Amino acid sequence: MEFSLLADEPNAADKIARWYFDEWCKDTGRYSFESVLERVSASINRNRAPLIVLAKESDMLLGSAELKTHEMDAYPQYEFWLGGVYVAEPARGKGIGSALVNQVIKRAQEFGIKSLYLQTENLSGGLYSAHGFVPIEQTDSKGLTVLVMVAHIGV
Repeated sequence: MEFSLLADEPNAADKIARWYFDEWCKDTGRYSFESVLERVSASINRNRAPLIVLAKESDMLLGSAELKTHEMDAYPQYEFWLGGVYVAEPARGKGIGSALVNQVIKRAQEFGIKSLYLQTENLSGGLYSAHGFVPIEQTDSKGLTVLVMVAHIGV
């Protein structure tokens, strides 16, 4: 498996936006596809957040994850967030999500980020607990109950 940035493969923005829209927005009506594509396209960066890490194998896009800023309005004090961890259905269950989380954490550390936050609909913490994320609180986010978590990643 190889990792790259959306900045290296900007043509992947449409596919990533489609994944995100279909997974998290299509049935809820929270965002249009166009607004999701606009947000994904804003992550075409290399040396700062927001950015998107891609997982690929033999030129096939397997998944993505984001290093974001200020994801939840309710928490303006939390600057850097892990989000958009998505693995294409045929590639699930092979550790790709975990590898993507590690890649985002690594890049955040390279940028000198000390704490990384996330929100997940998996109220047990799921995969994120295994990466050092601990719960802060359970809350409502745009009509969904989510768990907000933090990992202190600074060296």
